[in-house]
Amino acid sequence: MAGTGRHRRYQPSRINRASLTVTAGGAGIALPLVGAGSSHAASVDVWEKVAACESTDNWRINSGNGYYGGLQFSQATWEAYGGRKYAPRADLATKDQQIAVAEKVLEAQGPRAWPTCSVKAGLTRGDDAPEITQPRPQDAAPPKRIAPKAAASPTTVPTQREGYTVARGDSLSRIARTERIKGGWQQLYAQNRTVVGDDPDLIFPGQRLALRGKAAPKQDRRPATAGPDRPAEKVRPEAAPKPKPEAAPKPKTAPKPAPAPKPKTAPKPAPVPKPRTEAASFAAPVAAGPSTAYRKTGSSWSSGYHTGVDFAVPTGTSVKAVASGKVVSAGWGGAYGYEIVLRHGDGRYSQYAHLSALTVRAGQQVSAGQRIARSGSTGNSTGPHLHFEIRTGPGYGSDIDPLAYLRARGVSV
Repeated sequence: MAGTGRHRRYQPSRINRASLTVTAGGAGIALPLVGAGSSHAASVDVWEKVAACESTDNWRINSGNGYYGGLQFSQATWEAYGGRKYAPRADLATKDQQIAVAEKVLEAQGPRAWPTCSVKAGLTRGDDAPEITQPRPQDAAPPKRIAPKAAASPTTVPTQREGYTVARGDSLSRIARTERIKGGWQQLYAQNRTVVGDDPDLIFPGQRLALRGKAAPKQDRRPATAGPDRPAEKVRPEAAPKPKPEAAPKPKTAPKPAPAPKPKTAPKPAPVPKPRTEAASFAAPVAAGPSTAYRKTGSSWSSGYHTGVDFAVPTGTSVKAVASGKVVSAGWGGAYGYEIVLRHGDGRYSQYAHLSALTVRAGQQVSAGQRIARSGSTGNSTGPHLHFEIRTGPGYGSDIDPLAYLRARGVSV
């Protein structure tokens, strides 16, 4: 539950993604040899091109959008085509194992299972068979063929050619630009308002957006600030004022003498701008109160106490930089899941952990209050929340009280 979410015992030397890998040498796991005579096989090179399109060639990817591995299998498709004999999920299987399952999907559904990437990669039925180097033992029984559920697909829905699946880091403006939507992100938002909701800036990985078709009903007239990810409010033009009847011309009078010029006075000095207070350059990481406190003791943490403070927020909540600084790291952090570490001008470091999506990269400069990620429950976490730390160095074990740090700089948390 969101109210009790926190990360478990941190053991950086033992806990990482590699420890979850299921290899072909494990007990009871053997890859079927796809024969060269298969009429539906594709070459390894073609499958690598599909993976490069689907997941940027990351065969271990699990971004939290419901699709796994380099070829982005849904869990239902992975199980329907025999994937569980290799690993519980596709991202935990080897590259060869994922290709073996993909061959079965290709045979049953054809290239349409990957509607966009199959075209880019040149995936068709009847290519050369992939060279998988681990043959099935002679005494092993052939895998049972499981009938797939209707319309099952690793990457698409029935309207795949008219739709788009939101990926990590996407925004409406970026999708509209990439897919060349006529009318830009405003038209894309109008067609998908029932999916996106009232805030066009808040979209989540895994959402399905319609790219073409009839527009959704007109938006209600709520006040909003225009921007690259927020539509400007349409304002009805005011009626032109009625012309007033011309008044009769007044009789001309003798011109009044020009007033004597006033003596010049020295101009007033320009007001000196007040220096910007330190509080203006700091912000809270999320719009929520803290839950698990800093220094709470317990066996859940290897140091014997909680090294940061937790904020119980749902997955997808905007996470903001507490101060301007430089991104030291942005990626997988073992027990912390996806995390970001920033270095600030005062020499302190801030850490944001268990994230579901990252919107910045290492080396990038960010400003106070800028959205850098979305919260989640990745890594060793018992539920959706943000784990936040302030440190004297970039690594684990250099923590200081994060709430005291922010409150001393005028942030109310």
